[in-house]
Amino acid sequence: MLIAMNWISSWTMSWTGSWIFWALFSALFAAATALLAKVGVEHIDSNLATAIRTTVVVVFAWGIAFALGKHGEIRSLDRRTVLFLALSGIATGLSWLCYFRALQLGPASRVAPLDKLSVPLVMIFAWLLLGEKLNAAAIVGGVLITAGAVVMVLG
Repeated sequence: MLIAMNWISSWTMSWTGSWIFWALFSALFAAATALLAKVGVEHIDSNLATAIRTTVVVVFAWGIAFALGKHGEIRSLDRRTVLFLALSGIATGLSWLCYFRALQLGPASRVAPLDKLSVPLVMIFAWLLLGEKLNAAAIVGGVLITAGAVVMVLG
């Protein structure tokens, strides 16, 4: 029994320390976001809906930062870090505004796949701008994601 518990603990620790674990949970929460947002945006201006959602995200994120005692680290951030996080925040806000408007106008089952074209776009931009490597499997995966999004939108 003790051996089994140690194995489970070891397996859990290795998974929760893995980017794959967190990426899968991100996908799960992104799916929940699409469905919850579709219902939430039905009777409200999409920009106001985004503002409400963003307020919740801000409070939630700062709550986690404070709970983990990470808020003090903000003093040691360099300008480059702050600049890129600010630009990322602007891009996120613009993405959310567009996403909520698309959800207001279209079915979630077709909006979400089209939104996921961000995946092959990230792959291309990471290759061009960050020097990340693209292998054959990544290229095929990007093409399949793109084809899947197109099929779902046209279908």
